[in-house]
Amino acid sequence: MASSLLNGAENLTFTRGISRKELGFCGSGFSGKQLPQVSLISCTRLAKTNLVTPKCSLSASRPASQPRFIQHKKEAFWFYRFLSIVYDHIINPGHWTEDMRDEALEPADLYDRNMLVVDVGGGTGFTTLGIVKHVDAKNVTILDQSPHQLAKAKEKEPLKECKFIEGDAEDLPFSTDYADRYISAGSIEYWPDPQRGIREAYRVLKLGGKACVIGPVYPTFWLSRFFADVWMLFPKEEEYIGWFQKAGFKDVQLKRIGPKWYRGVRRHGLIMGCSVTGVKPASGDSPLQLGPKAEDVSKPVNPFVFLLRFILGAMAATYYVLVPIYMWLKDQIVPKGRPI
Repeated sequence: MASSLLNGAENLTFTRGISRKELGFCGSGFSGKQLPQVSLISCTRLAKTNLVTPKCSLSASRPASQPRFIQHKKEAFWFYRFLSIVYDHIINPGHWTEDMRDEALEPADLYDRNMLVVDVGGGTGFTTLGIVKHVDAKNVTILDQSPHQLAKAKEKEPLKECKFIEGDAEDLPFSTDYADRYISAGSIEYWPDPQRGIREAYRVLKLGGKACVIGPVYPTFWLSRFFADVWMLFPKEEEYIGWFQKAGFKDVQLKRIGPKWYRGVRRHGLIMGCSVTGVKPASGDSPLQLGPKAEDVSKPVNPFVFLLRFILGAMAATYYVLVPIYMWLKDQIVPKGRPI
């Protein structure tokens, strides 16, 4: 089963470690280069944490021809226009529980109630509810491109003092060196250019500030891969690490998360599968220079093409509504302690 846990990592050597929670992600290759200062943290509840010494050849890049119909701002806008109605009550329970949220936010080090925090792609405010446990709501800004999602967040009493902004994760309306913490959960999968979004995270943080991006992980099971590629962006773990490092972040860490009834299974991919953090080592803008944005939302689109993309993407998303139900049923049927 080890080979199905990390896509491309086929020869992992597990030994008992002395650390309570952390797993070393040591010397693995990304595009043929070493990745210094990177660690991988596991949060499985099934066994004590083990130290991992990977001997792995990381998987090849996915072809650019994969459609990912909802990985565009216009499709995502309308996708959430309808999803916002049931998001907190139907979608979150299968993919993004309160326990997962608290575990994913732990590496963000929200230790001071006076910190300035930006929650990018904050949506209905579910993740923000975890943030305001540690930071005063008046110091938290929720940004999202969907007014329908933000309307749901505004209804939540603990978030009444938060600031709400409609905006673009790839072009943030904050000054350079603005925030102490950058949080983004369940948003990167809709960014046409994830590297640009991570670069923006670097820019808006103060010296020593920390970014925390929580998002999907790519499946290894063939059918799940098919629907993931049709729906939206499911990054691989090494892609997250590469984006952070290219943007200029140091002390990059990746913590695996997942619903407890999955029993650590990751072959189907996860809508919320990892929490990646990095520290800004210097003031100012990111050293990474990029060209024009990948998507210009001001350009007109063919309405028939748009509708077709939207329908196909939404159909693929339905598969990932069914996966957590399937895994929950297996968890109920298969005896505890046995792999599912």
